[in-house]
Amino acid sequence: MTEVEFVPDEHGGVTVMRDGHPQSHVDIDDPDHLVFEYVQHMAAVLDTVFPGPDPIGVTHVGGAGLSLPRWVQATRPGSPQIVLEPDEVLTAAVRKELPLPRGHRIRVRPQLGRPGVEALKDASAHAVVVDAFDEGRVPADLQTTEFFGHVARVLRPDGVLVMNSPDEPGWRHLSDVHAGLSAAFGPAASVALIAMRDVLKGRRYGNAVLVAAHRPLDLDEVRRQVARWPFPSGVLAGPALAKRTTAGRPLTDGESRPSPAAPEPGQWRVR
Repeated sequence: MTEVEFVPDEHGGVTVMRDGHPQSHVDIDDPDHLVFEYVQHMAAVLDTVFPGPDPIGVTHVGGAGLSLPRWVQATRPGSPQIVLEPDEVLTAAVRKELPLPRGHRIRVRPQLGRPGVEALKDASAHAVVVDAFDEGRVPADLQTTEFFGHVARVLRPDGVLVMNSPDEPGWRHLSDVHAGLSAAFGPAASVALIAMRDVLKGRRYGNAVLVAAHRPLDLDEVRRQVARWPFPSGVLAGPALAKRTTAGRPLTDGESRPSPAAPEPGQWRVR
């Protein structure tokens, strides 16, 4: 049975906990108040590609507290959003404790991410956001070349994928995910990575946001948008990203694996 907790903080927000793992931070009075650094990075990408305030169609793989869907609704009112969240107990608890705003077009489907994306129509989404965890790890079937092929099919020509892909120093797993993403989107794709600077420098385990688009990304604007948020972060793309991930080999459905688990608190820094 899923255990859901809501832990308030001194700033008026709430951290949504599922089976002891932090899933989302939500401030229902201020949806622009994004606390998790990688969620800020995702928002920076969407602000670059779709400056707003026009509505955009977004598919979210993973829902939890629905913090990013709330942000999209606040910044681009009326955006049609699909959220693929298989945990109905979690969704019901979130709806009760942290109600969604009036007039939203957020539709939560009790589906696993992979079959939910496979069922979507071609060119039906401006953005696909992958932020899904099971027991603190990204599921194996959401990190393969085959899955990314479906995402590429679902995205519009002007669309973008943003995906949370945590890893340990050395980026062995992240390099493989990046290789599969690049293979699925093809040589003409634009691929980038955003992370906090100590993660980029290989000092600790942490979240990295992978970005892929069918058309060139304005990386200078991505960097400007990332710099708006408080965490010191950086953007890698092109030769710099290729150099850091050169050992990567695409994961397939037959040989994929979940992302590495986060170490115990206090053991994150390795040098």
